[in-house]
Amino acid sequence: MELSAQEKYEFKRLLEDLRSKAGRGTELISLYIPPDKQISDVTSQLREEHGQAANIKSKLTRTNVQSALESAMARLRLIPRPPENGVVIFIGTIDVGGNKTDMYSKAIEPPEPITTYRYHCDSSFLIGPLEDMLADKKTFGLIVLDRREATVGILRGKRVDPIKHLTSTVPGKQRKGGQSSHRFQQLRLIAIHDFYKRIGEAANDAFLAVDPKDLEGILIGGPSPTKEEFVDGAFLHHELQKKIVDALDVSYTDESGLNELVEAAQDRLLDLELTQEKLAMKRFMKELVNDKGLAAYGEKEVRQNLALGAVDTLLLSEELRKTRAEIRCSNQNCDCCQTVTRAPNMPPPGSCPQCGSQLNIAEEKDLISDLSSLAEQGGAKMKIISTDFEEGAQLLHAFGGVAAVLRYRTSHR
Repeated sequence: MELSAQEKYEFKRLLEDLRSKAGRGTELISLYIPPDKQISDVTSQLREEHGQAANIKSKLTRTNVQSALESAMARLRLIPRPPENGVVIFIGTIDVGGNKTDMYSKAIEPPEPITTYRYHCDSSFLIGPLEDMLADKKTFGLIVLDRREATVGILRGKRVDPIKHLTSTVPGKQRKGGQSSHRFQQLRLIAIHDFYKRIGEAANDAFLAVDPKDLEGILIGGPSPTKEEFVDGAFLHHELQKKIVDALDVSYTDESGLNELVEAAQDRLLDLELTQEKLAMKRFMKELVNDKGLAAYGEKEVRQNLALGAVDTLLLSEELRKTRAEIRCSNQNCDCCQTVTRAPNMPPPGSCPQCGSQLNIAEEKDLISDLSSLAEQGGAKMKIISTDFEEGAQLLHAFGGVAAVLRYRTSHR
């Protein structure tokens, strides 16, 4: 399933939390269970691991590993069969500081199907396979060609899938006896044009089958002047022709040429991953310097504009690490209640200003998730902006990580 920007952010935060967990020994268990794996088979293996854990020399580690295995088996009893994409279970005794430990347990249905069963026991959780799922899955059309052959493929994330290989009937440059030079060149040009047309048709079939919102661009590779002839000749469907990103020199035009093209376009692809974010920030900056511009920044101002339904695009820094907390008085007879934004590691709320009783956090929500929900309610678009480029870093450090492009001017700017 394709993750939305908010879901992707929340999944990334979950992985950050898992990465922060550590055991005192090799006692944290990671279980990757594919959708077609029998739960009974997994339980049988865990029983075997439980028996083998009796040989662990450290009494503390042995106890913790066996406790984790017992908890995992208990959790599996609640799962009669794996969900559609499988399930990942993280379980084990984690160090919580102050010479204290706690049993941690988390089950996750991943956004993509798990393909391989894995049992992993270490001092940290195995999250690499989930991080790979979080990697960019943007799609690019690939064409490598010369006048002899061509290959059409698709790049999805980091995977190159060859779709079709074509060979031409273009004659060599040496004419046969009995043909005039002019006649021979005319026939050769016709054959080249027909071959380019066949390549275009194959590419159209492959690329138009991709959801238009997923097809980020098309890369074309080959020797000069072949690739330029193909681009200039507009042999692709008019909607695809507009998506041509670059034409690059490559040596091969078979399947290996597709990988060579991707390698040659690495810098270009890296830039494209940030293009949408850069365009959004460029638009915000343009509105910001305009006296009558439609820009707002800061949590308070943006929140007010979200409440009015005035936000067209909400911009949130990926590195924003704050929460929105509802704080209530512990005295049930006191009606003191406030909602505040809290930064990481802030001290407890303190005493109630009305009655002096202890204030408690009744509910706490990630700030990005909170603002994203408001944006969704108001029909606003949302961009989570990385700090990998100058304007993205500015959003975090100069504008507090929260900004917006408005639909219309308001007093909250």
